[in-house]
Amino acid sequence: MSNTSGTLRTPLPVVLAGARGHGRSHLRNIRRLEELGLVRLAGVCELRPLDADELDGFAAPEQSSDFDALMASTGARIAVLCTPIQTHTELALAAARHGAHILLEKPPAPSYAEFRRMAQGVAAAGVACQIGFQSLGSHAVTAIRRLIEEGGIGELLGVGAAGAWVRDEAYFRRAPWAGHRRLNGVDVVDGALTNPLAHAVATTLALAGSTRAEDLASIEVELVRANAIESDDTSCVRIVTTTGSRLTVAATLCAETDSEPYVVVHGSRGRITLWYRQDRVLLQRAGHGPREVVHGRTDLLENLIRHVTDGEALCVPPEETGAFMRVVEAVRLAPDPVALPDAFWHTEPGGAAPRRVVDGIDALVDTSAQTLSLYSELGAPWTLPTRARTR
Repeated sequence: MSNTSGTLRTPLPVVLAGARGHGRSHLRNIRRLEELGLVRLAGVCELRPLDADELDGFAAPEQSSDFDALMASTGARIAVLCTPIQTHTELALAAARHGAHILLEKPPAPSYAEFRRMAQGVAAAGVACQIGFQSLGSHAVTAIRRLIEEGGIGELLGVGAAGAWVRDEAYFRRAPWAGHRRLNGVDVVDGALTNPLAHAVATTLALAGSTRAEDLASIEVELVRANAIESDDTSCVRIVTTTGSRLTVAATLCAETDSEPYVVVHGSRGRITLWYRQDRVLLQRAGHGPREVVHGRTDLLENLIRHVTDGEALCVPPEETGAFMRVVEAVRLAPDPVALPDAFWHTEPGGAAPRRVVDGIDALVDTSAQTLSLYSELGAPWTLPTRARTR
């Protein structure tokens, strides 16, 4: 291949751990980057080997369920880790011991202590680690931060996010760890805020300029569930930063209607809405007509490759997810989610299985983002215990 300076380089060997489920998106992206001459899929770590159809478009990579052995035999320079949450720390440290750079799926760890152990171990090994918050590769985030800093919407009053998704009961049976806070005595901390809608939390923190652990002053969480699971499927969090900004995220997997998650930046003279999966930004401010822009996005694996080969700055190094991990820790330490009484949810037909719908939740999620309020402050019809608060 040739880079921008015209220097010929050998494609970097990559091992993918976890190639099914969400891992299929990584497999597709690696195929794209192979076609650009940037990487070569050297190995796949799965409990059950991929078949020829699943490997369509790839030469025969080495396959093994033993990650450590696979890293040794392939000499991989990059490891893409898309495995259960509770395995992230050990696999990242194993990749680091082999001198491989890492793309680690979100959430990076199930607890703050495990996150710090992973981050410190990776740093000591001298390898790079990119955390897989793809929304933070969006150029929209940079553009919004610049607009805020330039006073484009006046004083920053707060940031609110709303995520209302439809997931059927089969979603919580897709893997042994799904829907669990702990499994066999080990923290998992799956849940609406920490996993499926984790991008809403991370993007809210990024737009507020509060991505590091030390940027947060307090965190309040409210966790409930309609499904017969251990973790939350409907939850909200309010964060106060050390600069005094209020941030909220309201999330549910029991929505009446599936919708695009978004983040709203509230200013004294305007507001900015970002639909982060679409990189779409709407700017509304006094004295101006609304303006909508769709931004580009930097692929995180491609950015990691450019970091390794050309010294390009990483989009999402571990230290930039410390604040997110503070939120994960608050969820982990909170009381177990409250089971909603049957009167507050109903069942509708789903895709592979029925789905449970929390009555009125879509409006509550939107109102939370608009008012920076928790469910309990919006008159949610269910009864919540005293909300969990950490500092």
